[in-house]
Amino acid sequence: MEMHITHTNKMNDAKALSRFLQLLDGVFPSGAFVHSFGLEPHIVLGFVKDKKSLKRYLENIICDQYQRLEFVAVKKAFELFQEDKLSFIIKEDKKYASMLSFEYAKASKDLGENYLKHINFDIKKEIVKKYFEKVKSKQSVGNELFILSAYAFELDLDADTFLLLWCKKSLINIASASLKISRIKPSEIQQVLFAFDEVIEESINKSSKNISNFNPLFEEVIFSHLNLEPKMFTT
Repeated sequence: MEMHITHTNKMNDAKALSRFLQLLDGVFPSGAFVHSFGLEPHIVLGFVKDKKSLKRYLENIICDQYQRLEFVAVKKAFELFQEDKLSFIIKEDKKYASMLSFEYAKASKDLGENYLKHINFDIKKEIVKKYFEKVKSKQSVGNELFILSAYAFELDLDADTFLLLWCKKSLINIASASLKISRIKPSEIQQVLFAFDEVIEESINKSSKNISNFNPLFEEVIFSHLNLEPKMFTT
């Protein structure tokens, strides 16, 4: 019996990972977006110019942005789904949206609703069903991260594994954008990204307890070059 349970758990884990590889693929119709957090100004001003500086830039995104906002929001969402607290999930969904810039918040909501169209079938867990209904009826924001967290919870994927997948996807999208506006070689970018697996895992474990939306690196470069706007890459 134990062998059967173990085999079943492994199959469930494989299914969850397989589905998220499909969902997080930016070329699939569900789409993807990522905020550059000042990549363009960093490259134009010479702060990001090679493999070493790109690695430092991506590490700062994790430390100054994800550890204080996205990682915190997802962990809180998982906790509330586990505790079956729908009203608090809706509250945190709205709180997360309020921490984002207008363009970022709109993209997050639009993509969340688009993800919902692709995954809102054969849902077994009642709390996930109820949350999805609230989003569909416009009673909850439905941010991308909350929709994906709900689905990860539905598939019994733990928060840390989901965050590892989501964070790696985001870093890939940001780093690939640098190909168009810098001279960093694709092979060098791949080397940087491969080196991030352990960094991401450690950063998830050390994420902040309190949510924050202040990114000092982003603020510094924008104020030093006001004509260069950060972009969002959307597919």
